[in-house]
Amino acid sequence: MTFKDLQKLVQSQSGPEQNQLLHQRKTKRRILAVDDDPDLTLTVKVGLESSRVFEVNTFNDPELALSSFRPDMYDLVLLDFRMPKINGYELYDKIEQIDNKVKVCFMSATYVNYKEAKKRFQHWKQNVLFKN
Repeated sequence: MTFKDLQKLVQSQSGPEQNQLLHQRKTKRRILAVDDDPDLTLTVKVGLESSRVFEVNTFNDPELALSSFRPDMYDLVLLDFRMPKINGYELYDKIEQIDNKVKVCFMSATYVNYKEAKKRFQHWKQNVLFKN
């Protein structure tokens, strides 16, 4: 997913009125990125914040991310599939219990078990796009 794809995803989740208000208030869209790889979370943070459209909070520990998560705090959550302690699926389930309106995008450099992922996602109400 490119930066422009991510920007479109966040903007598509809000109407034109909200986008106009966003620019009027000079408020940035808030994104939470959780991945156990510090290099990846730093890259995501620097890349997205360089646009001056997003404010990105990053966590390399999924349990710490969960304990810091609050309802209506983020416009988008980026989650890695594979992490120690809590995997991306489990973290998503727990985040959804706190805020069932938050949009989530999974990311992975190595996750290739599409059958398992599709089986898991079929129960969720969100649309899922698999790109391989």
